[in-house]
Amino acid sequence: MSIISSEERAIKMSELSKRKSVEHNDLITSVAKMDKIPLKMFELAVSCIDVDNPPKDHEVYLSKKELFLFFNVTDSNRYSRFKESIGMMQKQAYFEINEEVGKGFNYRSIIPIPTVEWNDYNDEVMIRFNVDIMPYLIDLKKNFTQYAISDIMELNSKYSITLYKWICMYYNQYENYQYKGIRTEEKLEEMKNPIIQIDELRRLTDTEEEHKRSDNFEKWVLGKPLEEISRHTHFNVTYEKIKKGRRIEYIKFFVTKKQTAKYEFYKEEQQDPAFLEEQKNEGEKTESLYAASMESSYTSLLWEHNLITFQNIQDKELMAGLQKKVYPLYDELEQRKGMGSADYHVSYVADRKRDYSNSKKNTLRYLHESIRNYLGRADMK
Repeated sequence: MSIISSEERAIKMSELSKRKSVEHNDLITSVAKMDKIPLKMFELAVSCIDVDNPPKDHEVYLSKKELFLFFNVTDSNRYSRFKESIGMMQKQAYFEINEEVGKGFNYRSIIPIPTVEWNDYNDEVMIRFNVDIMPYLIDLKKNFTQYAISDIMELNSKYSITLYKWICMYYNQYENYQYKGIRTEEKLEEMKNPIIQIDELRRLTDTEEEHKRSDNFEKWVLGKPLEEISRHTHFNVTYEKIKKGRRIEYIKFFVTKKQTAKYEFYKEEQQDPAFLEEQKNEGEKTESLYAASMESSYTSLLWEHNLITFQNIQDKELMAGLQKKVYPLYDELEQRKGMGSADYHVSYVADRKRDYSNSKKNTLRYLHESIRNYLGRADMK
C-alpha cells in the first residue's frame, strides 16, 4: 500500500478536524495506565463513536491511512510500527477508574480495547471496545466532556493529553454556565481557572512514583505539557503554584480560548449544520428577547433603582435572560397583588442588595431568586 497522497491527506485531515471525542467525567479523571501511543489510539477510536447510535457489538472501524496520518507516520516501517503499537496497547494499557459511591470510592481497572483486527488486503482496521468501558463512552446524559480530536492529534506526551482533557472538563462547564445566571461568579472562576491539589495531580498523571524531585515534576508534568497545549490546541494555559507554608500545595491554571483553532475546526462553516442551525435559532431568540427587554418598563425600573448598569444593558445575554426569566414573574406579581407591586418589590430588593453587595454579583440570578422567593411566600398564595 502506498504512502498517503497529498489529496488523500487533505481529505483525511478535513475529516479529522470535524471529529470530537466525548467521554464521561469519571473517565476524564481516571488514571490512564498507558503511554502516549495507546492513549492517542484510544482517543482516536472514541472519536468514531456516534453516541446517538452506539456501535453494534462495540465495534468501530478506522482506516490504516487515517491512523498513519493521526500519528504522523510516513516511513517504510510504518506497518511494523503499527503492529507494535497495537501490541503495546493490548498488553499494558488500562484505565484505573475511581467512582465516588456513597461515603467511599469504587475502584475499577478496565482494559479499554481487547480486540483489534486487520488484514493485508484492505485499508480497514476493526477496533472492539471492552463492554465495561462503553458506559463511559455512550451513556452520557450528564457529567461528560467533549473535545476536538484534532487537538489530541498534535499532543506528544501522555501528560499533555491528560491535562488537556482535564482542562476541557472544567472549561466546557464554564462555557455552558457563563450566561445562564445559575452559577455564582466565584463558581464560574473555579471552572474557567481550575485549581488542583498536587497529590491529586500526581494521581491523575500517574506520577506518584515518578519525577520525585519538584523541579523535574514541574518541567515534565506541567511546563512542557502546557507549552504543547498552548501551541497546538485551542487553549492558552499558564499556571501558578500555591503554597501552604513552605510546601507547594496546589496548582492553579489560567485558561483562555483562542479565537480560531488549528484546522479551523471552530469556524462556523466547518461545524455540524444541525449545531449551526441551533446556534442561529438561539441567536435569533436572544436578539428578540433583548429587543423586548429594551422596551420593557421593568428595565427602566431596575435602572432607576441601580440594580442594572449601563454595562448590563449592553449585555444582550443578560438582558435576554431578564426578559425570559424575571420579567414574566414581575407580571405575575402585578396580576396577583395589583399595579405598583413590582415597583415596591424592586425597591425592597435594591435596599437589600446594598446590604449584601459583596455576595450578589450575579445580577440575573439574584433578581430571579428574589422574585421567585417572594412569590413563593405563604402570604402570596
